[in-house]
Amino acid sequence: MGKMIEIKEQEERVILAAVSTSDGDDVNASVDELEELVNTAGAVVAGRLIQKRENIHPGTYLGKGKIEELKELIWECQATGVVCDDELSPAQLKNLEEALETKVMDRTMVILDIFASRARTREGKIQVELAQLRYRAARLVGMRDSLSRLGGGIGTRGPGEKKLETDRRLIHSRIGQLKAELEDVKRHRDVVRSRREQGRVLTAALVGYTNAGKSTLLNRLTQAGVLAEDKLFATLDTTTRTLSLPGGETVLLTDTVGFIRKLPHHLIEAFRSTLQEARYCDVIVHVVDCANPQMDMQMHVVYETLRQLGIQDKEIVTAFNKIDKEEADSSVRDTVSDYRVKLSAKTGEGIDLLFDVFGQILRKRRIYFEKQFSYQEAGRIERIRKYGQILEERYEADGIYVKAYVPVEVFGELY
Repeated sequence: MGKMIEIKEQEERVILAAVSTSDGDDVNASVDELEELVNTAGAVVAGRLIQKRENIHPGTYLGKGKIEELKELIWECQATGVVCDDELSPAQLKNLEEALETKVMDRTMVILDIFASRARTREGKIQVELAQLRYRAARLVGMRDSLSRLGGGIGTRGPGEKKLETDRRLIHSRIGQLKAELEDVKRHRDVVRSRREQGRVLTAALVGYTNAGKSTLLNRLTQAGVLAEDKLFATLDTTTRTLSLPGGETVLLTDTVGFIRKLPHHLIEAFRSTLQEARYCDVIVHVVDCANPQMDMQMHVVYETLRQLGIQDKEIVTAFNKIDKEEADSSVRDTVSDYRVKLSAKTGEGIDLLFDVFGQILRKRRIYFEKQFSYQEAGRIERIRKYGQILEERYEADGIYVKAYVPVEVFGELY
């Protein structure tokens, strides 16, 4: 019997390249994060090169001397490509590929690749393809000769080369088609949301930097069974689950896609409909990884992204997660939020404090109410039971006496 030959897919080895334009720009942390992104996309980092210069070179991203240095590094490390830490212009991409004679990618391509491999739902897949096509359409200008080399990033997932070799007209018509499909999904989402609003249930959106622990928290609170991995962008598709509080009240919790520094604007555009969940909710639960040394920067990125999306004037609960880790910072603070809670989504420590905060928010939105209903009006008490919290219910000769907290919207209906 013949010996079985294992054909192993060639491992992609890349060099990370970045430009530091000022002393305080924290370029090393950004490159560390790029390394994590590259690993998540399925490649190995063989080396890194950072150039200090006043401005990013408009034609080649790096300066001439550094390009020579990078060329030698590629040869020494037997790398198969280079990933730059910023979004490259079409000219920079083309000139770098020619100068280095190897595949060049940028941060945006890697993020798009990860998104392409993670999308599960129809909406997620439409959004990723839309972002990829918009990104690539912008790079088709004057690049007829290098089209075939431009296809895909790490692992060439998603639309890939076959679509790129069609002309811009086809790409733009596909973009139009995807936008129409996305509108369709959005209409469906709006219908679901309006039904929820009629139900007058408190809604909360989990937002946060990628890998802060949003999915783990959702699973801990609602047994949602959402994929939770220690990886960047493990969750891409929006999940909404019902949380039952100890007092019997209900909160609808929605998980959203994680944010990241230099999040490509094509993605913010494509994922706007998913992130709209955060715009229409009552409360934002900002999940923060307090064991991450970059915590303050990550919090800033989240608030900045929310501002870009026009999500302001919401009640914000900051959930400082991962307090079970040794590296957790105990002196955490957040001046932007209304409530702060320290917890561990993994062990469950502090979860009761989050329940208390939800309880406080619900009580603030409710009015204390005392009334005696006739027995014919017993159906109205069912409404209080459904949307409010009954404190006392007494059955007397001439009717039912009720003390309760009810939502503002229901209060008006009860008189």
